[in-house]
Amino acid sequence: MRRPAPQLPGRGRLCAALLAGGGLAVAVGAVLASGGTGAGAPDGRGSAVRAAAGAAVVDPGARQEAPALAGADLDGQPVGLTDFRGQVVVLNVWGSWCGPCRAEADGLERLSRQTRDEGVRFLGINTRDRDRTAARSFVRAHGLSFPSLHDPTGELLLRFPPALLNPQSIPSTLVIDRRGRIAVGIGGAVTEEQLRPLLTRVVEEDS
Repeated sequence: MRRPAPQLPGRGRLCAALLAGGGLAVAVGAVLASGGTGAGAPDGRGSAVRAAAGAAVVDPGARQEAPALAGADLDGQPVGLTDFRGQVVVLNVWGSWCGPCRAEADGLERLSRQTRDEGVRFLGINTRDRDRTAARSFVRAHGLSFPSLHDPTGELLLRFPPALLNPQSIPSTLVIDRRGRIAVGIGGAVTEEQLRPLLTRVVEEDS
């Protein structure tokens, strides 16, 4: 019998209620066309979460800053986004209990190794795993070489506007440019083949 995904407490339940029926890809505000500005979003900059097949790179002028993220990794060591300042970051939200996370993990690890020399770094957010043991087993099983912040209650996820990251959509993947702005938002599982061209576009931008 499949074990249901743990639920976020407090504000997470409110987000789930507000976003119910949106599926894996929830767009709040304007849905961007490829290279569009998304001027219809509430803050005037625009952003959207899309499924991988329809994901697009947000125009640099319309990007929002990623929130400050810092904490302990699965081994209790400090890690945060500021550790990767000036590099392109792929931020992947996952849980050991999540089937689609298992399906995408090996591809993400391969892409992490392939793009490291291009100035790309991967950072995970492990969510809803209250015990680090299960999360560490997931890392070992998939040979993940990049660190993951341990976020058992989803507190880090709730720092993002829902237009950029739906806390109920696990897995999710963001690409953050060298200036710390969110360039791509993907709700749901992503493959290497889907993520690589989006990542390449961000890597090739002028810093």
